[in-house]
Amino acid sequence: FVKLFFVQYNPRKQQQKQQQLEKMQNLKNSKFQLFQMEPQNTQSILATVGDECVIFDPWGHADDWARILDGRGLKLRAIYATHGHPDHIACAGVLAKKYNVPWYLHSGDFRLVGWGNDLLEYFGLPKINIEDTRPTALELKRTEILPGLVMDIVETPGHTPGGVAYHFPDEKVLLIGDTVFQESFGRYDLPGGDKNMLMQSIANIYNMKLPDDTAVVHGHGMDTSIGWLKQNNPFFHS
Repeated sequence: FVKLFFVQYNPRKQQQKQQQLEKMQNLKNSKFQLFQMEPQNTQSILATVGDECVIFDPWGHADDWARILDGRGLKLRAIYATHGHPDHIACAGVLAKKYNVPWYLHSGDFRLVGWGNDLLEYFGLPKINIEDTRPTALELKRTEILPGLVMDIVETPGHTPGGVAYHFPDEKVLLIGDTVFQESFGRYDLPGGDKNMLMQSIANIYNMKLPDDTAVVHGHGMDTSIGWLKQNNPFFHS
């Protein structure tokens, strides 16, 4: 496994607060931090350069994210989603409105915004209000999202029509959402899902011939690497 920094953030357990603050202080020099916000379900990613940051797949309570950002003096520049399912955009609109920043989603998933609010209710999270800040369509080009942090966008339809992966070639990091997991692949039986497209998207990632030590961050579960997927995931092939 390629090690990425992993943080479990649970602000409601008072006895863990000091330990959490110490962990976060130790991670200040990392560009990428993985968060499982309460209630634990989806893996979110915070990318920072200096005091500027972006969030990928913001799950959880917006107030909890605000505590992290404001507590560390971070300036949120944008929010990105790998796809439009509610567990990956739970507080995107609220945070975008609070910090007056855009949140980006592939236009193919715009119609999913607000779908699946029952999932958020199950986890005790507020429903997505489509009247909050609406998503901005991703431009499918190489982008410098933070100073010196360059990102390529890879279309990965199948789990959803507008699924994408975010590749950081210089850092050897791939944020792949729910397209592929450690030993399996994402669901295709939800609205807009397509098994054939999903398998082709996985093959396309494989055919990018990324270095084996490229870290792969999945939407759920622990991160792996390209080399690990080649050896352990029978669906990861051309």
